[in-house]
Amino acid sequence: MSKQAKKLLITGGLGFIGSNFIRYLINKYPNYQIINLDIQNYAGNLENLKNIESDPNYTFIRGDICDDDLVGRIIKDVDCIVNFAAQTHVDRSISDASDFIKTNIYGTYVLLEAARRNNIQKYIQISSDEVYGSIDEGSFTEESPLKPNSPYAASKASADLLCRSYYITHKLPNIVIRSSNNFGPYQFPEKIIPLFVTNILQNKKVPLYGDGRNIRDWLHVEDNCSAIDLIMHNGKIGEVYNVGGGNEITNLELVHLILKKLNKPDSFIEFVKDRPGHDLRYSIDSSKVKRLGWQSQYSFNKALDMTVDWYLNNRDWWKRLKGD
Repeated sequence: MSKQAKKLLITGGLGFIGSNFIRYLINKYPNYQIINLDIQNYAGNLENLKNIESDPNYTFIRGDICDDDLVGRIIKDVDCIVNFAAQTHVDRSISDASDFIKTNIYGTYVLLEAARRNNIQKYIQISSDEVYGSIDEGSFTEESPLKPNSPYAASKASADLLCRSYYITHKLPNIVIRSSNNFGPYQFPEKIIPLFVTNILQNKKVPLYGDGRNIRDWLHVEDNCSAIDLIMHNGKIGEVYNVGGGNEITNLELVHLILKKLNKPDSFIEFVKDRPGHDLRYSIDSSKVKRLGWQSQYSFNKALDMTVDWYLNNRDWWKRLKGD
């Protein structure tokens, strides 16, 4: 995709990563036209993009990616689709997977079909490292088998396989991007870092699953946005790209860091019963995207400081979402 004037459809653009990516595009490419299609559910917040809502190159449409007629109308003169729209919370998928199956699988199918019918130049599927499952040693590459262990991860893996099938069968030009755990501003406070930070700021306990030894690789959302941008413009069609932060720590180490930054004691930690199918360790090899020229710009400590400060300075934003 060239850098001339382009029209992009960003789905799920009111969510955490999607809203950060839209701001990234608006700032970097002033000639790009951005359409944001979002169902505006509990995690889709208009306030996430309030500062650009009047930008002449930005249009918001409230709607569902599962709505074939709506998607078909929107997509007719779009050059590229970037699909962030997804149900993403693992705990919610364990209690009821129906919305995950509908949005993450059927919604992706609707977008792929519309892209195929309208000869879209490029389709970017935003996936997750959770599709690989857990790994004890080493790191997953893009060629590693998919072994998802939660309904959420299974729904994302299914969407990835749909993308592959549309590339092989229909020659639909698509790319799949699998990133590690993102964090940063505007993340809904059900996810671990904003949940821990906001709970501590409210003098509430932080619930830590099991013994807290589960390992995650953390990636600042702005670093992920720069990787998606690079892959969107320079990635090879039909390929998968892993994007990891290279910051593997246990959840217990993470909560200790947050408590230290907020000058709070370890007594805030409340160990709770582990969730079913809880993956022990995620780790992905990002060599492929680095060969395109990508490098993360933020150290983990700097990015965590920035994130904690953002939640400290934006209490009204998250208090409305938490309802307390």
